[in-house]
Amino acid sequence: MMEDHHYIEAAYKLAERVLAQEYRSNGTPFMEHVCAVIAIVTEELSLPPVAVMVVLLHEATRKHPELLVEVKQKFPPQVYSMVLGLNRISTINPNDTRLQADNYRKLIVAYSTNPIVVLIKLADRMEVMRSLSIFSKTQRERKATETLMLYAPLAHQLGLYAQKSELEDLAFQYSEPEEFKKITAKIKASVGARKQVLISFTEPIEEELSRAGFSYELKSRTKTAYSIWKKMQAQQVPFEGVFDILAIRIILDAPPNKEAEHDLCWRVYSMVTGLFTPDTQRLRDWLSHPRSNGYESLHITVSDASGSNVEVQIRTKRMDIIAESGMAAHWLYKGVKRADAIQEWLNRVRELLQSDTAPDQETRQFFSHFKMDEIFVFTPTGDLFRLPAGATVLDFAFAIHSNLGVKCMGAKIDNRVVPIREKLRTGDVVEVITSKNQRPSADWLQVVVTGKAKSKIKQQLRENEGKHELIGRELLERRLKNWKMELNDEVLSRLLRFFKFKKISDIYVALANEEIGVDKIKELLERPEEEPSRPKVKEEPCSSVKSSSEDDYLVIDNKLSHISYKIAKCCNPVFGDEVFGFISAKEGIKLHKKTCPNAGQLHEKYAYRVIQIQWKRL
Repeated sequence: MMEDHHYIEAAYKLAERVLAQEYRSNGTPFMEHVCAVIAIVTEELSLPPVAVMVVLLHEATRKHPELLVEVKQKFPPQVYSMVLGLNRISTINPNDTRLQADNYRKLIVAYSTNPIVVLIKLADRMEVMRSLSIFSKTQRERKATETLMLYAPLAHQLGLYAQKSELEDLAFQYSEPEEFKKITAKIKASVGARKQVLISFTEPIEEELSRAGFSYELKSRTKTAYSIWKKMQAQQVPFEGVFDILAIRIILDAPPNKEAEHDLCWRVYSMVTGLFTPDTQRLRDWLSHPRSNGYESLHITVSDASGSNVEVQIRTKRMDIIAESGMAAHWLYKGVKRADAIQEWLNRVRELLQSDTAPDQETRQFFSHFKMDEIFVFTPTGDLFRLPAGATVLDFAFAIHSNLGVKCMGAKIDNRVVPIREKLRTGDVVEVITSKNQRPSADWLQVVVTGKAKSKIKQQLRENEGKHELIGRELLERRLKNWKMELNDEVLSRLLRFFKFKKISDIYVALANEEIGVDKIKELLERPEEEPSRPKVKEEPCSSVKSSSEDDYLVIDNKLSHISYKIAKCCNPVFGDEVFGFISAKEGIKLHKKTCPNAGQLHEKYAYRVIQIQWKRL
């Protein structure tokens, strides 16, 4: 404790010195904001002393990052790490929070190496929202939108319901001022009617609870303006069509035994549904299946004879403490020492932030997809991109746009030029460098990890190959014409055999890429072709033609789609037929039956283009 006091005093002196001349937009000293955040952190969230140090040092170093060296030297490593995380979160400046709320929330969590960081950030945002009137209209609207999209869902997930509701209503007041005024006016106007409804429900319930000998407390609450508006939007109903504006909460004294607690709650449920008509479709059983943040309760909407509706929430005192004050209060309620209770809660916060489950549909998409193997990277203009861990500069370029990807030759990160294969980290601001002369290569497939980048590179390689094939063919035709030669099957067959290509297109691509020179082709075609050595063939039907040895056969199997051969349409051979191959001018090797009607003519006129083939024995 003495050591904590020493560090807090040192942190306060540093913050006071650095922030002495800093003022908020209404002229009040900025240190008032810092002290208000500390009050929320200690009094409302019950965080340990280290959180006070982090708040002070974060505010001191946020605008003076050079002081981080001093913080690293004079304070414990975990304090420095948390300050760094908070500073990074403070740099988040969403271009369009509504469109990328999911990614920005994940980025906040990714920066939070310790769960205390998220909780401090929520406290900071709470103070800002309570002081929102001092900001300009533009700032108010932006902060309100950020709060609804980013911070209120985080508070909800962590079971901080009081903070979540307050954040939502404060934000709603500025993001939708007209709707806020209408709904709050209707809430005020209906106070008298709600009191009458409340009496008509609570009196019979209290009478029945007392008769049954229950020890209990009865509370009532009116739904917040923002919650009512959300229901109106979701259900497409007017204010009067929202059933659960009014709720009654029955809080039971129960022994510290989960089975006994559940039994009491279900007994009271049976009693309430015996008094009033229940809407069974609106039953919410969070006893059998508690929310991931520890929330337990039974909710049911009931109506009386006049048609009035209320939501009845049934829970024990232990459950109510968790619902109202979070898991930290739960551990204290169980009699755990304060320090241990806070640590238990922080452990739970860490689990919730990394959980694969979420309490409701509003936040499920965010938390069900959250994984620690993701990174979040910015463009220089502030656009945020989510990529898998291990993603490179080239992945990022393709994520922005395919055209940027194919021209990418590197990037700048923190004024440092890096190659396309540089791996990115969360928070990097990446400026892609391009060149009009850059072209994708097959090696790029080993550089990228995202499916999009791999797909686009393969597509570009195919397109480039098609273009090169056309260029190579035009080049060969033009040169042959100059040499007074003709591009025919015989010429192409000689080239295939000499250069050992499987397809004619390979020759064209090699020419376009200058892998083979036209002079070499001219030299080859101008010299007499040597008579190919072939086994003697007896004068008998071509179906009996056989090679002199097993090695003269090209052996293939029945998976013709996997090899560079085509089936001759004149005879359509199938697996098992006796076949031979013929090197065609444009389609590579074509398979013919040995009994094909054209077999005799092909052997007679183009014997040097015939190859012997046999099927692989399966």
